[in-house]
Amino acid sequence: MPKNIPFVDLKLQHQPLKSELENSIQAVLERGDFILGQAVEKFESSFATACGVENGIGVSSGTNAIALGLQACGIGPGDEVILPANTFIATLIGVLHAGATPVLVDCHAETALIDLEAAQKAVTSKTKVILPVHLYGQMVAPSKLKDFAQGNNLIIFEDAAQAHLAQREGYYGGSVGTAAAFSFYPSKNLGCFGNGGMVITNNAEVANKMRSLRNYGAPRKYVHEEVGTNSRLDTIQAAVLNVKLPYLEGWNSDRNQAAQKYDTLLSPMKEKGIIPIQNLSGTGHIYHLYVIRVTDKSPINRDILKEKLGAAGVSVGIHYPIPCHLQPAYQNLGYKQGDFPNSEILSQQILSLPMYPVINEEQINHVVETMFQIIGK
Repeated sequence: MPKNIPFVDLKLQHQPLKSELENSIQAVLERGDFILGQAVEKFESSFATACGVENGIGVSSGTNAIALGLQACGIGPGDEVILPANTFIATLIGVLHAGATPVLVDCHAETALIDLEAAQKAVTSKTKVILPVHLYGQMVAPSKLKDFAQGNNLIIFEDAAQAHLAQREGYYGGSVGTAAAFSFYPSKNLGCFGNGGMVITNNAEVANKMRSLRNYGAPRKYVHEEVGTNSRLDTIQAAVLNVKLPYLEGWNSDRNQAAQKYDTLLSPMKEKGIIPIQNLSGTGHIYHLYVIRVTDKSPINRDILKEKLGAAGVSVGIHYPIPCHLQPAYQNLGYKQGDFPNSEILSQQILSLPMYPVINEEQINHVVETMFQIIGK
């Protein structure tokens, strides 16, 4: 019986790839092409192709992918961008760094994904972008998203930071709109050994502007045609990602199967108010995170359950404990407690259980059995 279950186990996941990873990094050292090198170009092409899109532009982080990606789409001061309050703060920061005005809306309590009916009420003459977040590894429904955007003459810019090769309705995450942002933070389904990000797009003009913006606003060396920045995906990180990309589909499948095991084992707990976030995507949900809701029907609240699981050696997380509109640094946006009820309720209920490709059935059984011991059968 396992004693301690980590929340994520990158060491075990990387172990079989050790030689490949070492060789790929060594190749970069020997070539010495540390900035915008050979491995970057290869990864940009390979990842874009895997997502069903023509262009990939590597940047230094997912946050910068959002900020620069929006700028490349022509978004800036005076433009409003609709996004969910229930997301990691990087989504909001990216909009602000692009110079645009973020307009927050609520999510659905069952899926934690953006509520497009609420978004419709937030549209104004200044609205230029709908920015859906494919949260936890599940995509926002592409058909509804496209109808919404077309009906309001908006750009779709996807936050796919948690949706590497997620699928829904025949679309891959990042292939629905004009452009999309990805993060390759180490714990992502496809993660590098530091920070990294990418914008993917079928729009050649957006792609060219992205390449310029990430590289000091220079489409060619020492010719700075616009105000850009230094935000490039390091060659060594791209080399790591090139090794890992061929395994991504299998890893995603492993995560989905692990989630199905969780679903089955946790089903008796619904009577006790423990409810997994709803999966409307079947095998297309890639479960970057496996999230449950500890509702008011539970005999103990989320925070007590988290504490007791931790004491029993089961590492868990909360994604995210404070919605964007209630974060101290962003009170100037003018939102207040009660503005987005579902996001606020979820922030008090959600709990992320251990999830990674190499988690095994014994570990999953142990996690759920520990929960039963704490809550009671």
